[in-house]
Amino acid sequence: MIKHLLRLTAVLLVACMYISCEKPGKDDNSSDAGNTPVEVPSVITPPSGDPAGNTMVIYEANPKVFAGSKSLNAIESNLSRIKSLGVNVLWLMPIYPQGKKNAVGSPYCVRDYKGVNSDFGTIDDIKSLVSSAHSKGMKVILDWVANHTSWDNAWITEHPEWYTQENGAIISPKGMGWNDVADLNYNSTEMRTAMKEAMLYWVETIGVDGFRCDYTDGVPTDFWKDAINALKNVKKDIIMLGESSDGKYYSAGFDMLYAWGYAGNLPRLYSGAISLQELINIYNNEMDSTPLGKTRMRYIINHDTASSDGSPISLYKSDRGAMAAFVMSAFLEGVPMIYSSQEVAYPNKVNFFNNVIMNWSSNTQYQDEYAEVMKVYHATAPWRGKEPEIKMAGNVLSIRYKTSDGKGLLIYVNTKSNALVVTPPKELQKAVVKDLMKEEGLILGSTLSIAGNGYKILQIV
Repeated sequence: MIKHLLRLTAVLLVACMYISCEKPGKDDNSSDAGNTPVEVPSVITPPSGDPAGNTMVIYEANPKVFAGSKSLNAIESNLSRIKSLGVNVLWLMPIYPQGKKNAVGSPYCVRDYKGVNSDFGTIDDIKSLVSSAHSKGMKVILDWVANHTSWDNAWITEHPEWYTQENGAIISPKGMGWNDVADLNYNSTEMRTAMKEAMLYWVETIGVDGFRCDYTDGVPTDFWKDAINALKNVKKDIIMLGESSDGKYYSAGFDMLYAWGYAGNLPRLYSGAISLQELINIYNNEMDSTPLGKTRMRYIINHDTASSDGSPISLYKSDRGAMAAFVMSAFLEGVPMIYSSQEVAYPNKVNFFNNVIMNWSSNTQYQDEYAEVMKVYHATAPWRGKEPEIKMAGNVLSIRYKTSDGKGLLIYVNTKSNALVVTPPKELQKAVVKDLMKEEGLILGSTLSIAGNGYKILQIV
């Protein structure tokens, strides 16, 4: 816990010692004012004795963007492309049969917890997808909806006592506006057992590796603790991601929660509603409430925001703004997540209630950049094993990971569309660094130009 208790002190010390300034600069990626190219080894030995950073990368696969039908087969055929983005955890949005009674098209309206939506494929198709993912070194987690079911779920007629009732009638979750679903009653021991058994089914029979638990706050903490203990008895390294930012769920057994404060305010930075300093304060507060050994999922867009708020292009003002926001998010502490569609810079909303089929070949250059960024992300894991020093140079964020020898990584992200010039830390001026995206060496000068919505990922040699 010392790490998190001292986080704010460390940031304040860095602010005093790690002076940096921002000036206008030419919008030119290749122009690094005051820096001299040098040769550096193509392979540099990672530091010894430093803990490795978290190397998990999640891809949220919305079946409705892959195909109008047979989506599971389409996702399987895309696994190599998805893996090339540095992904090693595939999160499947709900694949279960959708309810039809009072339905509005939401996949979170589950008619059968042990079935597969026939529009997406069959039980054999999901088995094949899981097997193929495993053969590529990827894990698979399912979206789990434990708060409610559809109105035509068999439980409604077979076990009405498993649902919340008022005046003898089953009701929808209160205050949520979800009239297409019926609220489950967690006072029912039998319902809890059935829910836990359904989760175990997917792990034991299908071989999935964990769950992203929808509306975690809508289910009692003691159920999560009981279910997670049962799941871990079957698969010790199961991945449990809770859709909540409340740290109490870590003690219930969740390994990862949402960085909701950061994710919700990141687009506001790009709209000018908040400052970079305010965003980092939010980030620090979230990380201070994250125990050692636990983590946060970090993203620039997900299925909810893509449906309601816009595309990464609109939220971050351009495809370059979206890329800069992703790089910044990926290299801060946490687990990066890529939502299916952002890697092709899809410019429109993606309403997850409907089919919005992607052309995965529409923007290969952008996908290639994602792949290169995440290649660097994985390669730098040994250097990212410690808490970063974070500094705001006006509208440029600097992230520095120091290793025991004083070297490590220095990352700059320009959150504005115009080029800016920053001053590297004094002790690094005249230092040899390797630009990991360009695979070239430089001697740092007194200034460094960062292109508009550009970024630099530098290894201190």
